[in-house]
Amino acid sequence: MTAHASVLAGLIGSGIQASRTPALHEREGDAQSLRYLYRLIDLDPLQLDVSALPQLLEAAERTGFTGLNITFPCKQAVIPLLDELSPEAEGIGAVNTVVLRDGRRVGHNTDCLGFAEGFRRGLGDVERRRVVQMGAGGAGAAVAHALLAEGVGQLLVFDVDAERAHALASSLERRFGTGRARAGDDLPDALANADGLVNTTPMGMAKLPGTPVPAALLRPALWVAEIVYFPLETQLLKDARALGCRTLDGGTMAVFQAVKAFELFSGAKADAQRMLEHFRSLDA
Repeated sequence: MTAHASVLAGLIGSGIQASRTPALHEREGDAQSLRYLYRLIDLDPLQLDVSALPQLLEAAERTGFTGLNITFPCKQAVIPLLDELSPEAEGIGAVNTVVLRDGRRVGHNTDCLGFAEGFRRGLGDVERRRVVQMGAGGAGAAVAHALLAEGVGQLLVFDVDAERAHALASSLERRFGTGRARAGDDLPDALANADGLVNTTPMGMAKLPGTPVPAALLRPALWVAEIVYFPLETQLLKDARALGCRTLDGGTMAVFQAVKAFELFSGAKADAQRMLEHFRSLDA
């Protein structure tokens, strides 16, 4: 991989003004003496939705962008607009990183390894026989793959769109084996018999306050992981910590998916520990 002299990258998504991704990328670029600019392309203030993706990708290509990160609600909608998918992105069925090079758009998924690294660091020793996952969208697909690869025995997937939950569960069973995943239908029962709970929905973000799981369904023996990181302490984590649950916030996933995206955009090796420290310093 050849390092680039300069990088122009961006993030396309909805309600992303609080994102720390630009600071993470630009500060790592500064540390490596790279000319590195990272811009937010927030659909909300632009009064756009996913239907604008073709125009936004074309504009990015024409204005010399090196690549784009893709977040809610565009991680699956972007796939038909790409020329090629990495094996990870193809297997997961979601893209969060698009490299623009030589007139081609190549989609990658760095969410999966980002969540897996955070999980190993923060919850590496937890029981994982049965886990409940809230959300079956683009981020949910990546996290589900990471959880099963990290040894979760059975994953129960819940989503406001039952068909989407069934589709993800079927895809996971094809890849990981019969019985490893199924769509959930009774959340209280599922949580009563689970070791852990993971939220992969946008519920809890600054723009979507609240929790995907009523506090009354949590119990101290349950570990709880979150992928939302603005705010870093969501209502779900607050409820879980009040009960004494072991928890994992969305920060480590945010950092480690950014580490890989930085490398894909720049061609340079990122310093993961430095990026983690950068992220933590943003709280100070």
